[in-house]
Amino acid sequence: MGEQHIFSISKAHKDSQARLGTLRLPHGRITTPMFMPVGTNGTVKAMHHQTVESIGYRMILGNTYHLYLRPGTEVIRSYGGLHAFSSWDHNILTDSGGYQIFSLADFRRIQEKGVRFRSHIDGSYHELSPEDIVDTQRIFGSDIMMCLDVCTPPDIPYNKAEEALRITTSWAKRSKGHWSSGDQTCEGKLFGIIQGNFFKELRKRSAGEIGEIDFPGIAIGGLSVGEPKEVFEDFLSYTVAYIEKEKPRYVMGIGTPDYILEAVSQGIDIFDCVFATRTARNGTVFTDDGMISLKKAVHAFDRGPIAEGCPCRACTTYSRGYLRHLFKTNEILGPMLTTEHNLTYLYQFMENIRRHIQGDTFDVFKKDFLDRYRRAGQG
Repeated sequence: MGEQHIFSISKAHKDSQARLGTLRLPHGRITTPMFMPVGTNGTVKAMHHQTVESIGYRMILGNTYHLYLRPGTEVIRSYGGLHAFSSWDHNILTDSGGYQIFSLADFRRIQEKGVRFRSHIDGSYHELSPEDIVDTQRIFGSDIMMCLDVCTPPDIPYNKAEEALRITTSWAKRSKGHWSSGDQTCEGKLFGIIQGNFFKELRKRSAGEIGEIDFPGIAIGGLSVGEPKEVFEDFLSYTVAYIEKEKPRYVMGIGTPDYILEAVSQGIDIFDCVFATRTARNGTVFTDDGMISLKKAVHAFDRGPIAEGCPCRACTTYSRGYLRHLFKTNEILGPMLTTEHNLTYLYQFMENIRRHIQGDTFDVFKKDFLDRYRRAGQG
């Protein structure tokens, strides 16, 4: 059916695992490595879809848990899917909702058949199987769907991590079987998720079991959940070694320049994070000299832009002093402008990464960038 062959590698960097690739999806091709803005409720907070598009993004993330609860699958079905409902004409990846079920729900029970949880919105009870999660994402018309998995916090004992892995693999097999035999009018591709917590034996086992199911793409779950950066790097490098090179690789929940550079150097193709937009709404912005808090008094008389040469509306039109004023007076325009800046910054950053991979200078770019970024510290 050709459903597995959605990714091709056009360039492998000579001095790292970094690579350039093309991801072929129902709503268009995407060049990797790529960062994906988070649009939890079918919208990137404080942004028009047209602005997200004009920056250059061609895929955003929606959250299955939140959209399932509000507005509900029947509402989205009545519109013909999430693309039409939200007026976004490009690709959408929806996560399984597993992380939210296990972190937001007041009550949850994990069983072999699926999950039972209580909504954080109104206290209503819900039961969802891995098959239900696939069907929900089919209704959304997601271009990339994620399997339901068991998310685990750090520092749990080995036996609990192993049980979570076992259920994750069982659910992944059921999800793949349901996806393969179901409604083929939905062209979305289903990705499996590797778990294993912070036990290398379990990481290796999970990578092997998920790999055998032969998904079109592979996600690495359970990282960047509060562990030290060196532990993240160690477990990412270890896990990637057991993933088929021909498959696109997705690490969930990373979105700062230092973590992105490390992930790219390990051969990761896709990542997402709420950090860029969440911090923007609090007045904190990306620059090559580290993150800057615009609320600080030092910016009150600063006539310069957030970042010289940045093409975003905040930098081409307004000063740091004015942006600080917007935040101090709680004006909505402030978060809108800083969100546009942070997403523009990351898009330009990814373009730089891709250019340096193509030119076999990625390792030099990574070192030079991090030397400046880390040296500057907080503004």
